[in-house]
Amino acid sequence: MIDPWQPEALIVIGAIFLLAGAVKGVVGLGLPTVSLALLTLVFGLKGAMVLMIVPSFTTNVWQGVAGGNCVALLKRFWLLLALTCVSIWFGAKLLHVVDTNLLSALLGAVTFGYALYGLLTPNIPDVTAKESWMSPIIGIINGAITGMTGSSVMPGVPYFQSLHMPRDEMIQAMGILFSTSALALGIAMAGENLLPLDLGAASLAGLVPAFVGMWGGLWVRKRISQTAFKRALFISLLVLGAYITVRAVI
Repeated sequence: MIDPWQPEALIVIGAIFLLAGAVKGVVGLGLPTVSLALLTLVFGLKGAMVLMIVPSFTTNVWQGVAGGNCVALLKRFWLLLALTCVSIWFGAKLLHVVDTNLLSALLGAVTFGYALYGLLTPNIPDVTAKESWMSPIIGIINGAITGMTGSSVMPGVPYFQSLHMPRDEMIQAMGILFSTSALALGIAMAGENLLPLDLGAASLAGLVPAFVGMWGGLWVRKRISQTAFKRALFISLLVLGAYITVRAVI
């Protein structure tokens, strides 16, 4: 793996989080997905998961706290969040025994599936009446995928969309899920001795660029078509997910 403290590597890390932060600023999500997909190409899946933790946790704490619904959302989704944390721990244990190429392929497939879902689902069904039994299942599945790949978007994001919450409330709920997942993933990886100090420290290099990109994205959000940007984002992730999957299996 490339030494993350080489100047070229730090520039790459900063540029990736600047881009991922901008995406997050515009659409309210995408920092873990974009940064993981791009970092995996350079540092491998395990390295990418470590590098993503600090910027993802910090930016999503801000997103989760901002607004007046944090306490209400925690009360509503506490079981989903708790089961997510538990299954992240189990998922991280598989990093010792499952081939990294297979997990990279899984990350690519999750990225591809998320992008395809976004492109093909203009009218999302309402599952609010089923929330009481769906939330625990979504939490378990979401945590397992996060523990194995670092990506916490599937199936959590489509599930939140299908609850048809107000937009700001949904974005805040995603921030709470992502920040909780990033913290649980960091703890789980540290417990499994998968959190090298040099990589953990190098993740700080992505912190400022992630916030700069996010603030820039918030500025852009007010000035471009949300529909057009989301379509471009999903198409890009579709191509990137397919590339990571193919690269991992050949």
